[in-house]
Amino acid sequence: MSLAAVLHLILHILVPGLVARIFFLPDWRRAWTIMLITMLVDADHLLASPIYDPDRCSIGFHPLHTLPAIAVYAYLAVLPRTRLIGLGLMLHMVLDFSDCAVQRGFADALSRLLGTG
Repeated sequence: MSLAAVLHLILHILVPGLVARIFFLPDWRRAWTIMLITMLVDADHLLASPIYDPDRCSIGFHPLHTLPAIAVYAYLAVLPRTRLIGLGLMLHMVLDFSDCAVQRGFADALSRLLGTG
């Protein structure tokens, strides 16, 4: 596994923790746990062959990483009862988008997100 892939995985753990620690005191551990559980969104990778491809941009490729799904996650993030779930999913998508942008360039990542690439 490449250093970039390891860093990407570490960010999926650290960024929700940082957000939880800053914005969800004193219950930050619960917030972090809920946001970590949202990483199960990557279960849609099981539908791909190969399951893991370090050169593949997940945004726009996997069903739970498409614009309609991301719109649902944004909606969940604004509702008080589902805020942590939506926020965790949105953080996940932002991190995956940034990984795609680093790999292939911002324009390509954006076209994948919009379904035009």
